Amino acid sequence: MRAWASAHRRACVSAFARLTATPLANLLNITVIGIALALPLGFYVVLANLQGLARDFSPQPEISIFLVAEATAADVRVLELRLKSRAGLAGFRFVPRAQALEQLKSRSGLADVAAGLSGNPLPDAFVVTAGAGDAAALETLRAEFAAWPKVAEAHVDSDWARRLDRLLAVGRYAVLMLAAALALALVAITFNTIRLQILTQRDEIEVAKLIGATDGWIQRPFLYFGGLIGIAGGITAWLLTALALLVFNNQLGTLAGLYGVPLKLTHLFWADSLFALLFAAGLGWFGAWLSVRRHLSAHNPS
Repeated sequence: MRAWASAHRRACVSAFARLTATPLANLLNITVIGIALALPLGFYVVLANLQGLARDFSPQPEISIFLVAEATAADVRVLELRLKSRAGLAGFRFVPRAQALEQLKSRSGLADVAAGLSGNPLPDAFVVTAGAGDAAALETLRAEFAAWPKVAEAHVDSDWARRLDRLLAVGRYAVLMLAAALALALVAITFNTIRLQILTQRDEIEVAKLIGATDGWIQRPFLYFGGLIGIAGGITAWLLTALALLVFNNQLGTLAGLYGVPLKLTHLFWADSLFALLFAAGLGWFGAWLSVRRHLSAHNPS
């Protein structure tokens, strides 16, 4: 165990030495990787903030429960008790049929139509404010209410929720595709960087293999170097995104003041930030592994 830790420690020290040996070239590589990662990271941050803003400013979804015409006052009380005991609801109100008719008469263009009715065709109804805003949850809730006794129909206006879900889904797919494309670019950059490192030490690698060095011993410093390049690029991307948010929030503050609403984009939480850094390090490690394995397989002495 001690030998294993010592070998990895030496490989890590060697990787840091490689990083500082050519600072300008490595700094340019890290900057390119940081810019490539900052694009999907920035889009992801904006998408996450838009999702939060949409949730905060979207109207609360309502479900209308229409009772059967022969529903009695006792039936209304039973349904009211069921709604009170139902978890996941933000609230509800009862709309008697007489009140519904008065509201119909007060609407522009419908007063004459309502006055010509021989009776009141409108049923008693409950208007329920749902706690969940996604379209699937609203539809499930509507189906549950429609199956209750003395309920004729249940309607929900979930078009806005479905549109919001689809827009956010399109945004997530766009971020995923952009991240995949730029992840390939990061792997390619690391691959070429490690290839150049290998070419400058090709003779040393050949001598080391001839005296019995294993492939793992040879590739370990390069893998650490690739991981360091990746994580440095991830930190650069995080800092670039933070700078962009700082500049953008200054402009957004003026717009928010005009509309009187709090608008401010926030950066990633620590868990998401850590995942982004580990992802960048993993891509750098993978690019280095591809480069080293290609060299070792092509120049393996017989």
